[in-house]
Amino acid sequence: MRSYLDLIPRYAKIHKRQNRMTILCIVFAVFLVCLIFSMAEMATVMELSRLSEKHGAISLTDVLDTEMGQTLLLTAGVLFVLVLIAGVIMISGSLNNTIAQRTRFFGMMRCLGMTRSQVRRYVRLEALNWCARAIPIGLGAGIVATWVLCWCLRSLFGSEFETIPVGRISWIGIVFGALVGIVTVLLSSRTPAKKASRVSPVTAVSGNEEPFADASRIHIGPLRIETSLGIHHATSRRKNLFLMTGSFVLSIALLFSFLSLIDFVGYLMPQSVATEDFSITTPDGANAIPYANVEQLRQIEGVKNVFARRSVLDQNGLWIHNGASTMETIDLISYDDFDLDALGRDGALRDGASLEKLKNGNSGVLAVSDATSPWKIGDEVEINGRKLTIEGLLKYDPFSADGLTHGKLTLIAQNATFTALTGIRDYSMVLLQTDSHLSEQSLAQIEQLVPEGCTFTDQRDRKTSGTYLAFVFCVYVFLAVILLVSALNIINCLSMSVSARIRQYGTMRAVGMDDNQLGRMVLAEAMTYAVLGCGAGCLLGIALNRLVFDMLIASHYAYAQWSFPVLAIGFVIVFLLGTTVVSVSGPLRRIRETSITDTINEL
Repeated sequence: MRSYLDLIPRYAKIHKRQNRMTILCIVFAVFLVCLIFSMAEMATVMELSRLSEKHGAISLTDVLDTEMGQTLLLTAGVLFVLVLIAGVIMISGSLNNTIAQRTRFFGMMRCLGMTRSQVRRYVRLEALNWCARAIPIGLGAGIVATWVLCWCLRSLFGSEFETIPVGRISWIGIVFGALVGIVTVLLSSRTPAKKASRVSPVTAVSGNEEPFADASRIHIGPLRIETSLGIHHATSRRKNLFLMTGSFVLSIALLFSFLSLIDFVGYLMPQSVATEDFSITTPDGANAIPYANVEQLRQIEGVKNVFARRSVLDQNGLWIHNGASTMETIDLISYDDFDLDALGRDGALRDGASLEKLKNGNSGVLAVSDATSPWKIGDEVEINGRKLTIEGLLKYDPFSADGLTHGKLTLIAQNATFTALTGIRDYSMVLLQTDSHLSEQSLAQIEQLVPEGCTFTDQRDRKTSGTYLAFVFCVYVFLAVILLVSALNIINCLSMSVSARIRQYGTMRAVGMDDNQLGRMVLAEAMTYAVLGCGAGCLLGIALNRLVFDMLIASHYAYAQWSFPVLAIGFVIVFLLGTTVVSVSGPLRRIRETSITDTINEL
């Protein structure tokens, strides 16, 4: 051995299992960033191809100037920073615990003449040695995952993703993936390297610089002594507490940030159960499509649903609220049962809306609303001497370009209620949903039933359901990966924390602590990290969720309203606490299977 640095590959070879989780954290960080930037590049290439077909020669700058291009760029940048921070927190915690287990080793190296600067250099180079193994694995996994995702998008949603590249290597993804691996390791190793350099030669004799808990300083209260010891172990080292809870916080922050992306895709490409394949409309909104024609459309082979609407615009009426009446100009539109059910299934109704009252009665209506609308559920509207009751409110105006009502009162009534009020049976708009393979003969029959002067539009090429599902699928894949990384990080950190105190646990077992008490002590330590991390993480995650929502959604969609992520919070807390409880079993089993004398003499 010519240099002390030759110890790095030899030590790594001997302690493969000990370093496995740290390497896995680096792999996941590289994988995530490589996949994020690779998919962003593939989407940019696809958008470039689409715009080139429509507008001729288009440059990359033109694509980045589009809303989709800016969204991809912003999203990739934000996720890169979040993954970088999460990687630093996770790897720092792992390295700190590794250093805590190797105090005797560094003490011996100091006895042999290694200087503090050499110790720091040793730790940093050891971390970079992990990169040599982890980065290629992460990049390879990211490239393969990109190919698989692109292939799935083209295969499942070919009409919308026919131009997405398959089998193309993204050098942007490779560069940023490798960069995040190196940067996270270098940033993560700074503090552990300083900690290792401060180990004194005297430590080579004691073997562990982890102090035993001073019983006189532990506040027991109503808790058992082993529970108090576990809490004290978690809170006694502030830096370790920060890193352990920080890994929880960053995982939760990443999860809540990604949840906002799902909302953003929903606003960018709104989906509805009532999305039509064909539409028939009158030029001036008149009710000029005969009722009989609509009934004949329902009988055509290949037509799944026909939902037609009537409308009477700019009607004079009274809005009655708390006994006071106000004259309003009202638009009245009819929906059939399929259209009404679609509003409920699409989540377009505010809490308290009752569709059953609209269907079963003859005086119930829905009112279109936004954040500034004054009308409430239970208010009455009088039209042509007949009173209608508002039984529900829509969250936005589906009939305006920006989703806002602009102070206009628009009512949606069931067909029977509309006809009883106005006497009108013919329609102003007819929407059709058809089978995916509609025959030419059936299409010709539909066109024959279009009244003269009306507009017949084929909407099949404008559907975005495939793109929407693809984006949502990708987001959920990232969420699943983040959850997996979070679980592995929790398991790794708790395992390393237990290993760092292995001599203490051996001493406690030697003086009479049984396995149940030992289990409660370790669980108390783990739950302290988890509870503090979940509490701080949920606070930060909610703030980030609202911030991302305002940046991506509220700033572009005036009618958008943020909702408190109750279900997400409940799921995150249950998942992380459950993972924490499960992760304790491995270290405890290892301690119990090791004899007391071997545990005390553990390096």
